[in-house]
Amino acid sequence: MRRALLAPIIISSLTATTTVSAQVLPYKDPSLTAHERAVDLCSRLTTEEKARIMLDRSKAVERLDVPEFAWWSEALHGVGRNGYSTVFPSCIGMAASFDDVLLERIYTAISDEARAKNTAQRKTGHVTKYQGLSFWTPNINIFRDPRWGRGQETYGEDPYMNSRMGLAVVRGLQGRPSPYYKLYACAKHFAVHSGPEKIRHSFNIDDLSPRDLWETYLPAFKDLVQVGGVKEVMCAYQRFEGEPCCGSTRLLQQILRDEWGFQGIVVSDCGAITDFWKEGRHGVSADAAQASAKAVTSGTDVECGSEYKSLPEAVAAGYISEQQVDVSVVRLLEGRFELGDFDPDSLVEWTRIPESVIACDEHKELALQMARQQMVLLHNRDNTLPLEKSADRIMVMGPNAADSTMLWGIYFGQPTHSVTVLEGIEAKIGSVRYDKACDITSLTVTEQTAGRSTEAADGSTTLQMTVTDTKTNTVDDIVAAASDVETVIFVGGISPNLEKEQAKVEAPGFDDGDRTSIELPQVQRDILRALHEAGKRVVLVNCSGSAVALTPEIETCDAILQAWYPGEQGGTAVADVLFGDFTPEGKLPVTFYKDDSQLLPFDDYAMQGRTYRFFDGEPLFAFGYGLSYTTFSLGTAVYDAAEGRVTVDVTNTGLRDGTEIVQVYLSRPGDDGGPLKTLRGFTRVPLKAGETRTAVIDMPRESFCWWDAGTNTMRVPDDGTFLLMVGTSSRNVDLQTIDVDL
Repeated sequence: MRRALLAPIIISSLTATTTVSAQVLPYKDPSLTAHERAVDLCSRLTTEEKARIMLDRSKAVERLDVPEFAWWSEALHGVGRNGYSTVFPSCIGMAASFDDVLLERIYTAISDEARAKNTAQRKTGHVTKYQGLSFWTPNINIFRDPRWGRGQETYGEDPYMNSRMGLAVVRGLQGRPSPYYKLYACAKHFAVHSGPEKIRHSFNIDDLSPRDLWETYLPAFKDLVQVGGVKEVMCAYQRFEGEPCCGSTRLLQQILRDEWGFQGIVVSDCGAITDFWKEGRHGVSADAAQASAKAVTSGTDVECGSEYKSLPEAVAAGYISEQQVDVSVVRLLEGRFELGDFDPDSLVEWTRIPESVIACDEHKELALQMARQQMVLLHNRDNTLPLEKSADRIMVMGPNAADSTMLWGIYFGQPTHSVTVLEGIEAKIGSVRYDKACDITSLTVTEQTAGRSTEAADGSTTLQMTVTDTKTNTVDDIVAAASDVETVIFVGGISPNLEKEQAKVEAPGFDDGDRTSIELPQVQRDILRALHEAGKRVVLVNCSGSAVALTPEIETCDAILQAWYPGEQGGTAVADVLFGDFTPEGKLPVTFYKDDSQLLPFDDYAMQGRTYRFFDGEPLFAFGYGLSYTTFSLGTAVYDAAEGRVTVDVTNTGLRDGTEIVQVYLSRPGDDGGPLKTLRGFTRVPLKAGETRTAVIDMPRESFCWWDAGTNTMRVPDDGTFLLMVGTSSRNVDLQTIDVDL
């Protein structure tokens, strides 16, 4: 209750003591702090106006010159749903680069485009959804199960990776206040959220161990709050320990605000407050007024939806006090003042970013650089790759070869031009023979043209496609089409149209945006086998936002390149790698399992047996794994406790220039319930052929933070033995160990 009374006390004090000229009201005075201005403006609003302020599409309060404001904008991997923009690779792909420096540059470019768009839109006098300064990214949920269709939005299955990459995103989006913030970023979805999509509006996670909560699901959020200063946190759809996350006092007050000191804004996922009371969902509230009161008193400041329109009714009924509403309103107004929303452009330096930055050549070059770096070479029998640049000996096949929209992933913007894989190859070696061969899951081939996107109430979108031609092939026909070529580049995998937020598409192996199987679709598997048996050299370019089981393809394919959803420049990047103009350097941010049998029940959130940290079986491709066209060797790694760092010499022992990614994992012998190993550091080491450099990875004492069963917290123990594991992937064979006694 003390927190709820804070706002009116400040309002009373400020009204009584602040002296301003008759011409300038305090909230209009840029010389005051954002908080002082917010408190003053809140004191002038009616209850109905406060409720309007708390909606994601906040309409203007004309009598007080309060402009309309849009809290919901998207920038998952480029400005989304708001016209032309640069479309970068999917987040899971960018995680494979292990390059948070480049990632920050990319999100700085994204925030440049976002600010320029908003400045132009504000000049029209109307700013609506997707056109604002509050961007609901990054998604730092743990990609605990490869069947989750939204896992591609994250930075993988490791807490440290999600933290480190998420911090880069926040730095790039929010900028350095001078004195205004460039944008607001949002850490989502808080907390313990990673599918299944189909039951997220009614699902309850009530048996999670404290260790899994604090060791796996919360660390990235804590870092973004306490280290990154992220300005927004989005609460998730499902219930946690019986309470909807957007109505969880434990999550939003006890942990987020009281323990972590978060001072920013909590936003609801879209429709999450409706889930409190709508039939067949959480059922914790009787109606919209009670649901709204529960959400606000728990700490949810902004609703994406319309239930908060009932807040005046909730106040009148006594479900919530006006003072409790004021707490959220002051937070929201303070945020808008920090963004310069009320002030003239002459005072806000970010408004001077020109529209010419949108989809500019410099940003396209960044997209190409990241698309190259995120390619992971998984398999390369007898050095099949790189290929010779001989078009007459190569045929391109596969459902993703000429698909531009596949490149965009999900939550995409509109690129000015996309380079398909087929176009990238032809630009590299000239015209080649091409046959789509199949669709993702069927031999019935449809040629389609992209149209407009439609949006559901929860914000999920569907790209409308127009079918221009349909035919049904046979596997024999497909093999015959390649009878006189030596090499088939098959661009397959899955599709962002099938794995995404609540996809309403029926296809074998997919369900409501999630996957029911991680196996490569059978139709593609059959084609690859037939091509191999016909004596063709087969190169599989696998496009996906998640791990695909490729065990048979190790035999039927001579090389496998994991391309993810590589963004608007993806075709050029794929061609650069296939033909040796760029040496692959990406590493897997997720485990690629052998087959479905290695997976646990999808709706079980316990971590034992999941991800490289707890999986004690043998995966097909391990977390941190990736091949190169050159070879590397590591010297003896050394840990310097006084300096708090690991050093190791890295030598490029091959004939090509390349980049190795040195990874440091931590393990604690004797901790039976803990992770087998867990990532605590990495660095990229670019090397010329024959060159040696010393890699330096910071490992300060806090890097040894570990679960303490006695206090149910993560802490650095006063003493104990750890193993530092230094190498080039999470596989034991690729690691050397260092004993460390604290």
